[in-house]
Amino acid sequence: MIAFLRRFKRDRDGVSAVEFAIIAPFMILLYLGAAEASLALSIDRKVTSAASALADLVAQDDVVTDQEMNDIMSAGAAILGPFRAAPLEMRITAAFMEGDGDIVVRWSDADGMAPYAEGSSISVPTGILDPNRSVIVVEVEYKYETVFSQLGVSSFDIAEVFYLRPRATLLVGRD
Repeated sequence: MIAFLRRFKRDRDGVSAVEFAIIAPFMILLYLGAAEASLALSIDRKVTSAASALADLVAQDDVVTDQEMNDIMSAGAAILGPFRAAPLEMRITAAFMEGDGDIVVRWSDADGMAPYAEGSSISVPTGILDPNRSVIVVEVEYKYETVFSQLGVSSFDIAEVFYLRPRATLLVGRD
């Protein structure tokens, strides 16, 4: 028995296979995690691009019609390609600062989330608005589903808020 144990101790056959079996699951998980992180970063960039483009499209106009708003919302979904647009939520709002400093919603449209009520109060970071001026506020949210739901990370929200002053008028109207 002692001779067998000594021979077993000196035997190096299969050491590489055992090391591979120990390391392989970690390496596969690391590879999949890197691929998943890359996809999440790509979607984050697309969400930022969508918010910027939507604000820019609205800010260039003086009055936005229903057809134009439908086209703008469709453009936001198209920017996300090749990713699914199904979990995409968008809200476009014209916020106006009155002479007394109150910021109110002049109009709001949304796809996938509720629009703000006209005349309701909205918060805008300090320094973005001056009295009797307006800003276009675009909020874009995307619920990203991961492949790691068994590990407790099934999804997370990617969100972007973009502010842009109107270019053609002091306040972009809504028809």
